[in-house]
Amino acid sequence: MRFDGKAGLVTGAGSGIGRATAIGFAQRGGMIAVADLNGANATKVAEEITSAGGKAIAIVADVTREADIDMMITRTTREFGRIDFLHNNAFGFSRTSASDAGIATVSEVSDHTWNATLEVGLTAVFRAIRRVLPIMRSQGSGAIVNTASISGLRADYGIVAYNAAKAGVINLTRVSAIENARHGIRVNCICPGAIDTPLLGAAADPRVLERFREVIPLGRLGRPEEMANVVLFLASDLASFVTGSAFVADGGQTAKTGSPSFLPE
Repeated sequence: MRFDGKAGLVTGAGSGIGRATAIGFAQRGGMIAVADLNGANATKVAEEITSAGGKAIAIVADVTREADIDMMITRTTREFGRIDFLHNNAFGFSRTSASDAGIATVSEVSDHTWNATLEVGLTAVFRAIRRVLPIMRSQGSGAIVNTASISGLRADYGIVAYNAAKAGVINLTRVSAIENARHGIRVNCICPGAIDTPLLGAAADPRVLERFREVIPLGRLGRPEEMANVVLFLASDLASFVTGSAFVADGGQTAKTGSPSFLPE
């Protein structure tokens, strides 16, 4: 799996899955733009790549701002001459309160939480896809991978806005895939389960994390690098006949019905 001569852009690349994807893409010969709201983190990842002999640039971008989406895609294309791979991965919660962090039931969720979650989790993905499509169409090729979630496939108690945003990403992926297949552009998404990232650590109580381990058949949280491997496969020529797919990587969590066990586990 190689990306020699190819250029990519990863949002939310300053940590977690995005960081692992950016580093993995560069390690396999690709040129990568590391975009993140946190400029220090973006710069650190880009420097990590370049110090290892790879080619990377850091971009400070807020994906909730359409102007920033235009800027990061324009900069990537200008720097590398093309854009072959886009990973829409950025996501974040407001930290002012539990409700602002997206933890609320349907009857309790505020308009602010709902709108903010969909803005970063779904609208930003739509805008980035819309902005990059003309470039990829002119090239006659491209691969887009969006970070969705198993929370877009199943319901969770208390994170309604997140569930809705990630479900939207999955179907946005499918629509984008069928509309652009004839242009040589593939669009897929990954549906991670519980992954050991700063985002999950900040959002979840340690007791919740322990319960995650209990319901995951593999008995542990996933690692960012394990998700990046799936993203990079979907971005690569190895997945040349794969488009419109939602790849689940959750340690077996959603393979279970949720019914009580008939035998001791």
